Order: sequence, then structure tokens, then C-alpha cells
Amino acid sequence: MEGEGMAGMATKKKQKLTPYLFLAPHLLMFLIFFLIPMVFGIYASFTKWDLFGSPQWVGTENYATIFTNKESTFYRQFWNGLKNTVIFVIICVPFQVLLPLIIAILLDKRPKGRNIFQGIFYMPTLFSITSVTLTWLFIFNRSLGLFNHLFGTDINWYGEQPWAWITIVVTTVWWGLGGNLIIYVAALAGIDRSILEAASLDGATGLKKFWYITVPSIKFPLTYTIVVSIIAQFNIYGQPLIMTGGGPSESTFVLLMYIRNLAFGTGKSVAGMASAMSTCLGLIIGVVSVVQLIMMRRQED
Repeated sequence: MEGEGMAGMATKKKQKLTPYLFLAPHLLMFLIFFLIPMVFGIYASFTKWDLFGSPQWVGTENYATIFTNKESTFYRQFWNGLKNTVIFVIICVPFQVLLPLIIAILLDKRPKGRNIFQGIFYMPTLFSITSVTLTWLFIFNRSLGLFNHLFGTDINWYGEQPWAWITIVVTTVWWGLGGNLIIYVAALAGIDRSILEAASLDGATGLKKFWYITVPSIKFPLTYTIVVSIIAQFNIYGQPLIMTGGGPSESTFVLLMYIRNLAFGTGKSVAGMASAMSTCLGLIIGVVSVVQLIMMRRQED
């Protein structure tokens, strides 16, 4: 009996340890690739560092420069980069939320080839942003591109505004459309059809059914996609880098491009200043994430 008791205790201990063993690899990766770099990045933002020598502690000097020293190049770079990033977020996010929602509503009507269309819309998401951007780079090419050739225009898509922003937004929306589309399709499928049918019998129009039934029914996934899209677009980097190089006149030079150039550019590295800028960007994204959490909890109550 005593042996059976000891064996039972050993089994219980193994059962208690099993979840931790499954979590351990993920926690280790989180620690190595996220938590440690994040903590060091915050520390580096309070230093003067060129990536090679030892970081020299300067306190809040980097933050004071980018927030108060209007004569500094870093001040101009930070605020111009943040402004361009915010412009991109404001332009891009509505399209990235509403366009897949409209397509999901059309697919919810169960048209022929529904699954095929859904697969086609989702397919760009499977490719890297580099390959997607290069594809659209050729489509918008001034001399050989499809758009200018098809419509008989001579638009300098990458060298003039608002065309430069249009190319970046179109590329981004096309690439990320599929992810939000899948979420909306699943959310719409969960709406009770009897409610929609009852509303139709009462004379409700399609617009009223959408506003008073569909939107409240999918408000949680809708809020989720809005906030996730905002967070994702604050991290814009590859599209303007490849398509416009930040031009024309640095009007599409987003904050992450300045951060990358300061830390890993051709000149002397200013990694401490780059870390301060990236920390500020991280705080902005963090605030948006907190807002997301609060809004979701309110919807659950």
C-alpha cells in the first residue's frame, strides 16, 4: 500500500510538471527573443552607443533631444517619421477594415465559387511583404507598369504625391486583406439567421439589418481587427523602403526607416538615439493595446 501511495504521488507530480514542460520552450523563446532585447533596448535609449563600444549613460538626454531640441536633426527625423507613420495609419486602416468586411458580407450571401474567391483573397497573406511589394512595384512602374499602360497615363507613382501614398496603401491593403476577411467570414457565419429573417419580415432594409443586427453581433471581432490593424500599420517599414525609398522629399519616410538608418545606416551608428525613438514608438503601440483591452472588456460586460 505504501508503494502504491508513493507511485501515486510521483504520478501527480509528473502531471503537475507536464504543462510547464510544454510551456518551457515558448517561455524560453519569449525570454531570449523578446523580453531581454526589449529591456536592453530601453536601457540603450538612456545611453550614447554606437553598437561597438560600451554604452555611455546619458540619462534622458536622447529623449530631451527628440522632444525639445528643435534645432537637432534627430528632432526633425523623429517628428517627421512619426507624422508620416500616423498619416499612413489614418489612410490605410479604414480600407484594411472596411474592404474585407464588405467582401465578407458579399461572400456571406453564399455565391457560387465562394470558397474559391475566399482563397484568392487570402492568398496574398501567404507571401512575404517583400515579394508582394516587388510585384506591385512593377505594376506601378512608370514606363512598363500595367496601370500606366492600361489607362494611357504617365503618372510618376513613386515620385509624386498623393500617388506615392496610394501605391503604398494599395500594396498594404492587398497584402493584409485576407487575414481580416477570414475573421469577418467566421463572425458573420455565427449570426443567428432567424433574427435577420424576422427583421426582413418586419420590413427592415438591408442597411438597417447591417447597422442594428450585423454590426452589434460582430462588434468584438470588429474591434479586434481595428486595433490589430492600427498596431500593424504603426510598424510600417518594407513597403515605403522598397517602393519610394521614403520619397518624394521624405514624405513617406516613416519612423522605422529613420530608426533603422540611425542604428544600422552607412554612417556612424547612433543606436542610443534609435533606441529612444523605438521606445517611444513602442509606448504608442502599447497605449493602443491597452485601449484594445479596455474596449474588449467593456464589450464582454
